[in-house]
Amino acid sequence: MDNSKSSDPERNTGHGDLSRWEQEGGPEPSTSGSSTLQVRSRAGSTDLEDSHHPDGPIPVWLRESSKSFHWKWVPYPIRQTARAIARWTKGPDPPQKQKITPFFPTVQEAPVRLIARYFPRPIHKAGLVAFFLFSWLLTFSLVLRHSASAGDIKGYGKPQSIWCGASYWSGGNSCGLNGNRCRPFDNANLAFRCPANCKAVHVLTPHAVGTQEINYKPFVIGGPAEDDPSQNISSYIYRGDSFLCQAAIHAGVVSNQKGGCGVVKLAGTHNNFASTIRNGIQSIPFDASFPKSFSFVSGLSSDCIKDLRWPLLAVTVIFTTILSLCTASTAIFFPTVFTLLFFHVGLVSDPPTTDSDYASLTSLIIGRFLPAAFVAAVFYRYTVKPQQRDLQAYFERTILWLGGAWVGSLNNYTFDFIPIQRLTPSDLAAQPGARLALVIIVVLLLSIAIGQIYYLRLEGRLPKYLGIYAVFATFLIICVIVPSLNLRIHHYFLALLLLPGTRLQTRPSLLYQGVLVGLFINGTARWGFDSILQTTAALRGEGPLNSLLPNITAVAMTASNITFTWALPPMKKGFDGISVLVNDVERHRWYHGEGESEKTFYRGHGREKEYFRFAYMSGSSAADFTKAGVWESTGEWREMEKGPSR
Repeated sequence: MDNSKSSDPERNTGHGDLSRWEQEGGPEPSTSGSSTLQVRSRAGSTDLEDSHHPDGPIPVWLRESSKSFHWKWVPYPIRQTARAIARWTKGPDPPQKQKITPFFPTVQEAPVRLIARYFPRPIHKAGLVAFFLFSWLLTFSLVLRHSASAGDIKGYGKPQSIWCGASYWSGGNSCGLNGNRCRPFDNANLAFRCPANCKAVHVLTPHAVGTQEINYKPFVIGGPAEDDPSQNISSYIYRGDSFLCQAAIHAGVVSNQKGGCGVVKLAGTHNNFASTIRNGIQSIPFDASFPKSFSFVSGLSSDCIKDLRWPLLAVTVIFTTILSLCTASTAIFFPTVFTLLFFHVGLVSDPPTTDSDYASLTSLIIGRFLPAAFVAAVFYRYTVKPQQRDLQAYFERTILWLGGAWVGSLNNYTFDFIPIQRLTPSDLAAQPGARLALVIIVVLLLSIAIGQIYYLRLEGRLPKYLGIYAVFATFLIICVIVPSLNLRIHHYFLALLLLPGTRLQTRPSLLYQGVLVGLFINGTARWGFDSILQTTAALRGEGPLNSLLPNITAVAMTASNITFTWALPPMKKGFDGISVLVNDVERHRWYHGEGESEKTFYRGHGREKEYFRFAYMSGSSAADFTKAGVWESTGEWREMEKGPSR
């Protein structure tokens, strides 16, 4: 008998039970006649299928998939680190789905159970919701109608509603030669009505007042002097281009909190406007004359209805709170809250305009609501609904989500202290404290993002969301490099970018999502869907054009007259004339062919200081003006500083 042969497979092959290997899914064992080496992985699968590799078998210590070999140009430590990061982003197995366990669940669920007990059928609940909405609409409409009635000022009639930045004068040469387009200068009255919160309105581009440049501040020039013992409002004189409602707050005619009514009286030419701080507004000094000024009539008798935005806020807050506490259905909660907040912002707390009737304003808000509701339906489907599915912490939802939504919706109050008006390089450079505020906001957003990344990883969603935000980042980069256009991040767009990361059911996510939904509502109701790509001219607004400035020379001066000369305007660049402002009022225009390029100005015996600014013109439109040069009362000429003004 041949002892070299055996029926034992283990002796024949040098391996264990072959059938057991096959059952475990392992590779066929190598035989003595085989030229290939097969390596069994820890998981019981063949990770290295290298029998066809041109360099022969791969050492077992590499332990890499053959699929990774098209990355072989990447150093092995980097590949190893990348795989470790990829494994980490996938999160734990199985994923840990986040769900809020309510504090005091019996208390939080009590209102919902009460509704279910007394209104058990769906038709009953639908009727209750309809009655609820009708009650809000009726209450809101009655208070709004009462607020819209302007009342009456005895002897002056019904006051005219004006917006917070209304003024009697336009900047530059917009009022025409000698201000003729902005007449009358005196002997005229206007009964007016101001909305609330006008103190928050600032000029957002530089406005020249003599040698001063006013930006990111209220625009009120003049008022009573600090040492003026008179308490008679009618003696407070303001320059004609001051914001009327802000001047009325400064004088104490109306309240910033509630608005109010008054009567303004034009006072003609006035000299030396004082600077004082009154009612939270610091006025701007101007030590020269201006052809149009105004004061306010005192001792009025009126039944003026003040701005009722605070009572209306209480109405909507109460209704949305009741709804949040008493409904378990997200499909009822979100659309209702969104609608109520949208119309409250658009009609009451931050309307697009306050100088038109409520019928026109309502039409405008409805036009903005329809596209906003469509976008809201999309992010409801992908962020709000998944977050609030099976959520039973109704009190916590009310405090965190609904409270956050109100904070975002009332952005003109809640975030007004942040010194950032627009996220553009020029604005950030010009506004004091804007860069520091931006750094703080970025750090805060990064800390929030780290927290959201942590929870997304626990749920196993991090790779998907990294892909989503990679797409967002690519889109923003494309927007940045588009020629001739500038990227501008609006409220609504910022909310849309960040909302996808808030779909988790955690308490921080409830707060973040509520704030972002509120910002979306405020942005679209107040400004509409303004383009995120804007031209330089659109971003500039009334700011400097960075145009060519004229070269001016004062060739002769005395205490009573001064003569200027200038180079001919460059017609090849579209300029055909010169505009001259004296004390911020256009006093002279010169065009090609109208004689010598010079002008002599005279002043009377008062010999007050005068400010001169010059600009090229194309037709009647002026480009940038120079900064102001000063003709002192002594006859001395002080040259203007470099740079443009408006």
